[in-house]
Amino acid sequence: MHKIGVIGDKDSVLAFKAIGVDVFPVVEVEEARKAIDRLARNEYAVIFITEQLAQHLEETIERYTRELLPSIILIPSNQGSLNIGKKRVSDNVEKAVGVNIL
Repeated sequence: MHKIGVIGDKDSVLAFKAIGVDVFPVVEVEEARKAIDRLARNEYAVIFITEQLAQHLEETIERYTRELLPSIILIPSNQGSLNIGKKRVSDNVEKAVGVNIL
């Protein structure tokens, strides 16, 4: 069975534990990169990652974008949104539909 995980700073991701999501608090960007690779190898279907970390991990995230699993979804941290996740959704919709309907 596939799992769901979330990677980010402790204050942003700890609440996910209450709904049964596996939580991986990290401080450094390299820790996050290793966590993404580890979760991908361990059959995680969905990996949520805070936008603040994701902005430094473009290569790693792009590598998994071409794969069926895992799906990496960017979420705002407790510090607010950088609108990176929203832009990715908008770009994917435009790619799928042919026009930006959002």
